[in-house]
Amino acid sequence: MTERRSNSPEGAAHEVAEVRVAPTKAPPKRGRFDPALVGVITAYALKACFPTKRRIGLLLPAAGALLFAVLSQLLPDRAPVALAQVAGPGLFGVVLPVGCLVIGDAVLGSEVRSGTLHFTWLSPASFAAVVLGRWMAGLIVAMAALVVPFGLAALVAGVPAAIVPLALSAAAGSAAYIAVFVLLGALTRRAVVWSLGYVVLIERLLGTALSGLAQLSPSWEARAVYADLGPSAYNTLHRAGIPEGADAVVRLLIIAAVTLVIAAVRLGHLRLSGPSGD
Repeated sequence: MTERRSNSPEGAAHEVAEVRVAPTKAPPKRGRFDPALVGVITAYALKACFPTKRRIGLLLPAAGALLFAVLSQLLPDRAPVALAQVAGPGLFGVVLPVGCLVIGDAVLGSEVRSGTLHFTWLSPASFAAVVLGRWMAGLIVAMAALVVPFGLAALVAGVPAAIVPLALSAAAGSAAYIAVFVLLGALTRRAVVWSLGYVVLIERLLGTALSGLAQLSPSWEARAVYADLGPSAYNTLHRAGIPEGADAVVRLLIIAAVTLVIAAVRLGHLRLSGPSGD
């Protein structure tokens, strides 16, 4: 049986409609969150943001944690009390903020200044995926550069019961700290200066005087985690008006979540111009 074909425009259109090629999947659009891209951005940030020199530099905070643990053995108090005495001003007041500042600036702020953030910023990944991926990369590095040394510091100080509380305090504090420094990297190209000002002026000076402000400080809240969970640490590190223990962990996670949301919104308005960016 011979098939009859029409030469009319209507017939041609009908044939084209029948022989329709299946549409290909469109590339992800800006603004749509794709969890798969978070992993890609995390892997990229781990390779691009932490070259050999920076990885070597992260050994200094780790060494500082162990040094404070050694200093605790020189105090006349019992080992758990001595560890709590050096943990407050040393581990949580110096090592944690300095280490997180280096890590948090590396994953975003330094990329903005050098101009290499352009490659990620111009990708189809949503800004939320970019911020979350960068934060996760920083948190992974913090686990190795800060959380593990904090746990080892408990062993060096002769307080094995403090391994988990110190590691948990460092992990929760790092999550909040890195999120704050990522936000500062999205807000200004002088992220290092503002980060130092945040740690020294807001946390150390104003946070020491005002408990209401200390409740929003990763340093004070991380210290409060150990104050409640650490052995013989309550009398030394307790501070009225600040959530402690599990409540402090929740507070730190809230700080991290809020700052990451703000950073994602700000990244959408970021203007990149030249290697310095703005």
